[in-house]
Amino acid sequence: MTDMILHGMGPSPSADLVGSILGVEAEDNDFKQQRSTLRKTNSSRMVTPETRNGSHSKSPEDSVAKDPPMQIVWRNVLVFIYLHAAALYGFYLCFTAAKPSTLAWSFFLFLFGGFGITGGAHRLWAHRCYKAKLPLRIFAAVAQTIAVQNDIYEWSRDHRVHHKFSETDADPHNARRGFFFAHVGWLLCKKHPEVIRRGKTVDVSDLLQDPVVVFQRKYYIPLVLTLCFTMPAVVPWYYWGESFKTSFFVASIFRYVFTLNVTWLVNSAAHIWGNHPYDKGINPAENRAVAFLTSGEGWHNYHHVFPWDYKAAELGNYSMNMTTAAIEFFEWLGLAYDLKSVPDRIVRSRVHRTGDGSHPFSLDDSQFTAEDIKQEEEFCEIIPQDTKN
Repeated sequence: MTDMILHGMGPSPSADLVGSILGVEAEDNDFKQQRSTLRKTNSSRMVTPETRNGSHSKSPEDSVAKDPPMQIVWRNVLVFIYLHAAALYGFYLCFTAAKPSTLAWSFFLFLFGGFGITGGAHRLWAHRCYKAKLPLRIFAAVAQTIAVQNDIYEWSRDHRVHHKFSETDADPHNARRGFFFAHVGWLLCKKHPEVIRRGKTVDVSDLLQDPVVVFQRKYYIPLVLTLCFTMPAVVPWYYWGESFKTSFFVASIFRYVFTLNVTWLVNSAAHIWGNHPYDKGINPAENRAVAFLTSGEGWHNYHHVFPWDYKAAELGNYSMNMTTAAIEFFEWLGLAYDLKSVPDRIVRSRVHRTGDGSHPFSLDDSQFTAEDIKQEEEFCEIIPQDTKN
C-alpha cells in the first residue's frame, strides 16, 4: 500500500490516484522544468491572469476534438474499492467500537485537513487570494498534507488548469462528462490528451518561490505516511487506550476517504446542481449543501467569476463558510494579510450583466451604464495581475 499512497493528479499520462505515486516521473520532470524556468527568470512573477480568471479561456478545438477511447486504470479502481470498503468498516466502528474521544479527534482532523485544502492549497497557493506569513504557511501545509490530495505544487497546478479550461477536454474533471466522472471517475482512467497538452501552458513557477511548497514536495511520501496515516491512529491508541485497529480504520482511513468525497463534491455536485446568479453561461453553481460540507467551497458560480476573492463567495456568512472565518482570524493574529475581495458595485454589475436572475441584486432598479460594465470587465482583468506574489 505504501507505494500507492502518494503523489498523483497532474498532467501525466496516467490517471493517478489522489495520493498515489503513479506517474511520478512525469510529475518530477514537470517540476524540474518549472524550477529551471524560475532560475532563468530569477525573481520574475510568472502567474498569468488566466490562472485565476475563471473558465472563459477556452479554445474552440477543446470542444470539437473527437474524444479518444477511455482507458480504465484497473489498479486505481482496485485501490479505490479497497479504500472505500475499509472506510465503510471504519464507519461501522464509529458506532460499535470507537470511543467518543476518538470520534472527536477524527472530526478535528477532518476540519484541520479541510482547512489545508480550502484555506491553504486553494485560496492561498492556487489563487493567491491572500498572503500568509511563514508560521501560517507551515500550518496550512501540515493541514494540507493530512488531507492527502497531492502536494501543494500539484494541487495548485491542477486547479489552475481546471479554471483556465473549465468544462473542456483540458479540464481534468470535466463535469460535462457526468457526475461520476467529475467526482471520481477521472481518477480511474487515463487522462484526456488535452489535459496533458494544455496543462503545460499553465505557469506555476511562482509556487517554487515558497520554500514551504518545495520542502513539502521533496519529502511528501514520508510526511503523508506520518501525518495522514500513522499519527491519526497512534494518538488515540497511545493517549486514551483506543485499540489500534479502531484508531486506524476510523481516524485514518474513514476520515481520509470522507474528506476525499467531500472535496470531490466541489468538482461534481457544485458543477452540476445549483443556481447561477453571477454567470448563467458557465457550469459552476451555488450549492449550499456543498458549501456547508466543505466549509465554504460550494459558492462555485461566484468563485469561477471572481476566483481571487479570499471568501470564495460574495458574503462572509461564517456558518456556511468557516474557511473565511479562519482566514479572518489569522488576519486578526497578524499571520494573514492583503486579503483580496471584490467591490460591491462590481458584483452588482456582473449580476445584472450575466446572472440568471436569482440574485437579490437582480431586483434592484439601479441603472448600470456601459461605463459600469466596462469598469467591471477591466477590474476582472487587472486585479489578478495585482494579486501576484
